[in-house]
Amino acid sequence: MLVSLNWLREFVPYEGDIQVLGDKLTMLGLELEGIDDPFENIKDLVIGHVVECDPHPEADKLSVCTVDVGDEMVSIVCGAPNIAKGQKVPVAKVGTIMPDGMKIKKAKLRGVQSLGMICSERELGLSEDHEGIWVLDDSFQPGAKLVDVLNLERVVFDFDITPNRADCLSILGFARETALAFDLPLTMPELNLVESGGNAADDIRIVIDDADLCPLYNARIIRDVETRKVPDWMRFKLLAQGQRSISNIVDCTNYLMFELGQPLHSFDLDLIEGATIRVAPATDGMKFTTLDDIERTLTANDLLIWDGKKPVALAGVMGGANSEMHSGSRNVLLESAVFRPGSVRKTARRLSLPSDASYRFERGVDQVMSRFCMDRAAQLMAETSGGTVVSGVASAEPLPWKNRTHGYRHDRCMRLLGLDLEPDFAKKVFTLEGCGVDDTDPTNWLVSSPSHRLDLEREVDLYEEVGRVYGLDRIPTVLPRVAKSLDGAVAAETEYGFLKRIKTWGAGAGLNEAINYSFVGDEDLDRLNLPAEGRVFIANPLSEEQNVMRTDIAPGLLKTLKHNLAQGNNHVRVFEVAKKFVTDSESDTATKEQNCLGILLYGPRHDSDWPWGSEDVDYLDVKGLVEHLLSDTLKLSEPEFVLTRDHAYLEPCVAVKIDGDVVGIVGKVKADIANFYHAKKDAWLVDMDLAIVRDMLAAHTIKFEELPKFPPSRRDVTVIGPVTVQAQDILRAIEGTGGKILESVELVAEFVPEGQDEERNLSFRLTYRSPTKTLKDTQVDKEHKKVLAALEKALPVRF
Repeated sequence: MLVSLNWLREFVPYEGDIQVLGDKLTMLGLELEGIDDPFENIKDLVIGHVVECDPHPEADKLSVCTVDVGDEMVSIVCGAPNIAKGQKVPVAKVGTIMPDGMKIKKAKLRGVQSLGMICSERELGLSEDHEGIWVLDDSFQPGAKLVDVLNLERVVFDFDITPNRADCLSILGFARETALAFDLPLTMPELNLVESGGNAADDIRIVIDDADLCPLYNARIIRDVETRKVPDWMRFKLLAQGQRSISNIVDCTNYLMFELGQPLHSFDLDLIEGATIRVAPATDGMKFTTLDDIERTLTANDLLIWDGKKPVALAGVMGGANSEMHSGSRNVLLESAVFRPGSVRKTARRLSLPSDASYRFERGVDQVMSRFCMDRAAQLMAETSGGTVVSGVASAEPLPWKNRTHGYRHDRCMRLLGLDLEPDFAKKVFTLEGCGVDDTDPTNWLVSSPSHRLDLEREVDLYEEVGRVYGLDRIPTVLPRVAKSLDGAVAAETEYGFLKRIKTWGAGAGLNEAINYSFVGDEDLDRLNLPAEGRVFIANPLSEEQNVMRTDIAPGLLKTLKHNLAQGNNHVRVFEVAKKFVTDSESDTATKEQNCLGILLYGPRHDSDWPWGSEDVDYLDVKGLVEHLLSDTLKLSEPEFVLTRDHAYLEPCVAVKIDGDVVGIVGKVKADIANFYHAKKDAWLVDMDLAIVRDMLAAHTIKFEELPKFPPSRRDVTVIGPVTVQAQDILRAIEGTGGKILESVELVAEFVPEGQDEERNLSFRLTYRSPTKTLKDTQVDKEHKKVLAALEKALPVRF
């Protein structure tokens, strides 16, 4: 939002430093992005007085002028047809840089020396007028700076406005904030509207089909207008706001929009049929041509302004070509309305029609101020066009503005802000902001917010106003007081806390966290052979590649793998904690969301920076991570790994079970699928159901045992057997026959003899320990032989 300093001073008498003003407004929540001089490129031009003007001796269309520029007389050759003796004109002296970057130099034109340039408005970037040089007021003094005698704005602030502060999309809004910040009086523009004859309500009828879409529609009629240029004071104000002058009728509506924040629209009254203005939605497929001469296809969600027979404008967005003002227009129908912000926003976005008007309607306008803005615009139109304003207003307000009242508890406000201010401070803030304050009950005031502050919706918003006016940067930094009893049971871990614990484990295990989109493409799921049943489709997808919610964690992780490989990273160790989505008719949202943990390992087991070999990850790596999470970190029962067949995208695939319940899967991505994601090596993937794991964790009781007092005795044994005998079967057999002194069994090594495909050697370490005494070797050897004999009997193995 551009804010002209001189225009601001018409509302508030601020005479302080401009940087102080910008900083203060920034701390009030209106962030200053920059301070510009909109007329800096013409700051060196001066006023010249044409003392003599003679024809050029060698060119019929050129004139040789002697120009008084204050400190000297200069000769300038000019080609403008309207140049004449006695005129006051803008002059660019030698050395001046013009707005288009051209530098004025000494020159000879057809043999006559020219020491400067007499300029037109277009050459100065002030308008498109190039019919001749710009003839200025005769009272201007030669040599004076052009920007000074025209009182052009030299300071314009550029503020970034948050979406909730629609009241600050005008000079008036910033004047209110300036008055609040510096305790200055606020002066509103004077209204001197002269009405003459008739009644606008008799000439035009207003009909609103849906009050929610248009709570208010006002219209005035101005007759016998003449389309012409607006006065320079208005034209230069608009230029400082970045708005070029178009015509007096259009400029007046733009002027009021920048000044007071109310977008207005002017219709050619003679093109309005049926003496009716109707606000009603379009129909699907309807065609409508806007002011830019582009035919738009509308939907039933677009709101239109209709006359008695046809649509004439897109409400709050853009007028229609069939009712626009033109040079021959004589009668104006001036609109000032309030439209539902959401309706305007959807139409403007869908049709790619952003404008200053829609930008304000999208955020909300002041319904109470609407009539005043229209009256002031009608006054300016009459003054600049010579027209007359018809008495009365054609109006419809099916949904009148209702004042909003909120409770305010000063003690609670102070506790939330961490301040200790007197109630009078808060009352002054509310009063300066235009709020009504009823403090009959000192503990709970009733504060009514003004119509222009649409963002004051609840009590906590009032707290924010007190804080920002006091200065959020002035609030002292104090550590919060934590009061927590150490008595009683420990609170149950929340879902967020559980998921955070899983993520902390992943990072601690040396994995990198991946965050992928929750939506994928149908093709992604089909590629993994996942069933079509249960998919949740997106109503308005960003693209066909993201048209369905993921039903599995794998698509996102495989895309992460593909991206890393494309960037040259072959050492991929990632995890993701996310939700997957399936349809569920019993859910309120018809969708079931399941938390899951996905892990993907690919490439070398160790980073290239470590001198530990270059062997690739395998099943033991992912299995070890699962065991570390479930047993070592979450302290659940030892997981069981069971080979499964016919999985959609993993081969081999192993189910992870705890106490007989499946909690996840581990496996290698099928070769054809891995190849699509550019994986030339084995890609190992884990998918854990965190909902089941969390339920188990909540029901699980951790048991504590006394630390052993006596030393262990260990025995290693290498078991030779068919590759079809799983290591887990051997572990179970040993544990089932180990007796009371067998404490633990662990697999320590695997060896497959060269050329041998049917057998392998598995080395196990058995730990024996007695809780009551130190074991002798003879006791351990005896128990160990029993274990081996039982194992040899139970399985087809040897030692």
